[in-house]
This record gives sequence, structure tokens and C-alpha cells, in this order.
Amino acid sequence: MMTSAIKKAVIPVAGLGTRFLPATKAMPKEMLTVVDRPLIQYAVEELFAAGIEEIIFVTGRNKSALEDHFDHAYELEATLESRGKIGPLSALVDALPPEGNFVYTRQQRPLGLGHAVWCARHFIGHEPFAVVLPDDLVLADVPCMQQMVEAYEACGGANIVGIMDVPRAQTSRYGIIEPGESKDQLVEVKGLVEKPDPKVAPSTLSVIGRYILMPEIFEFLGRKQTGAGGEIQLTDAMAQLLGQQPFYGFAYAGTRFDCGDKVGYMKANIAFGLARAEMREPLVEFMQSLGVGKD
Repeated sequence: MMTSAIKKAVIPVAGLGTRFLPATKAMPKEMLTVVDRPLIQYAVEELFAAGIEEIIFVTGRNKSALEDHFDHAYELEATLESRGKIGPLSALVDALPPEGNFVYTRQQRPLGLGHAVWCARHFIGHEPFAVVLPDDLVLADVPCMQQMVEAYEACGGANIVGIMDVPRAQTSRYGIIEPGESKDQLVEVKGLVEKPDPKVAPSTLSVIGRYILMPEIFEFLGRKQTGAGGEIQLTDAMAQLLGQQPFYGFAYAGTRFDCGDKVGYMKANIAFGLARAEMREPLVEFMQSLGVGKD
């Protein structure tokens, strides 16, 4: 039987971004920039690199800036062209998606990540799909979702979540897997627990914001059962698929930055800046001038 290709993805962007107030009072947190592009653009570029053709944004109130970012800004483009600023103009145009490849739907109430994904059900239909959380930014030679799609195809199709090892003291911040057998970068998922106390966490392998899921997940999300924090948790719905479908954690190659956290966001700017050839030397010189790395 041929494995169904991953052609659709969901990006939940309805969150309030309260940890970045007042910066996010009037601006979506997904529009916070790392070096010279917003978090949402990194997520979209990662998905397109993985062969995704259609993206469903699950938005909330005051998120119109996200839609505007992926649309033409005719006056700005005309001004740049008249002034001969070809580089900035090309950067704007290159960021635009093919026409008709984006869909926007509303999560009208903040009921959790699982509910946000469920809101995209009619656009996904009966196809396997990807989910990317823009707050989780991954610096990698091969984009993280591209790695996961390749692993999905290699194993003949399965639910796959990106995983990373975290300090045991931090397990209460993440969804944690109970691992089974492992082969190469894939780890069998035998259990999933949302934000367990470190004393009872089944491992220190945490789920990050990268998922490939089978459409059957919508059946469980549609039951709207609440979990940790009184929200409809995606982790809880995934746990109900265990034993019914193949399910793996994927130890991706790359470094993940939690851009929903101020320190993580600053680290991402530094790391992504250092990864740019034209920025590395002046950044290193500046950090050295501050005495960074000295005893």
C-alpha cells in the first residue's frame, strides 16, 4: 500500500503571547523577528522545504498582521522598485506563497492546542498532516520538518513527533514520551504524558512543536476532553492513538529554541545571527568586547 504524502499542515497562531507583553499588545507574537524575519515566516519556509503545499493557519483576534505579511504590499513594493532597492524588494516578493495555498480559520475560544488543531479538521479532511508551532524554532542544516517527512516516508507512514532530551527537573513543562525500542533517530512511543511531575515522568524525552499526525486524531480531539490546565491537550489525543497506529518520536538533527520564552528568544537571535556569514564576525567581536566567555 502506498504511503500517503504529507501535503497539508496546520500552524496554530491563536495564542495571546502574554509572556512578551507589552511588545505583543498590538502585534501577534508570531511576528516577533529573529534576525530579519518573523517567526511565522521561518515556520512557513520550513514547511515548504518539506514539500507541504497547503497551510491552514488557526488564528484568533488581532492576528490580521499575519495575513498581511503574506500578501503584496503594493505601495511599499512600488517605492522600493522606484528607488532601485532590488535586494529588499526581492526579499519581500520571495516571501510570498503561491496564490491559494494559505487558508485561515478562527479558534474562537482559547481552549488549548488540541482544540486549535481540531478547528482545522474540515480543511485537512482524511489526509495525514503536519503541525508546526512557530514558538519552537529549530536551527538545522536540513529543516526539521523535512527530516521528519523523510522519516515518515522511510517507515511507511506513521504518527511522528519531534523529540528532545530535557533535564528531568523540566519535565513538567512538556509532553513526555514513554519510550520503547529505538532504531536510528526513531523511538517507539509506548506512552505520552502531558507535563508530568519530574518524580513520575516516564523519561526525559520531551515532545517539541513538530508533529506528523494521522487524520484519526480528530475523532479524539472532537470529544473535547480536557486535561492539564483545563485545556484540550493534543498530547492526550495522541495518547489515545497508541496501540491503534504506529507512533514514533523522532530525534531530529538541530538545535531548538523556545521563542515563547524571553531568554530562548534572545538565544535564537544570537544563534541565527552567528549562522549568517555576513554577521558572524561582527557579532563575535561584539560579544568578546562584552567579556563573554571570559572567566
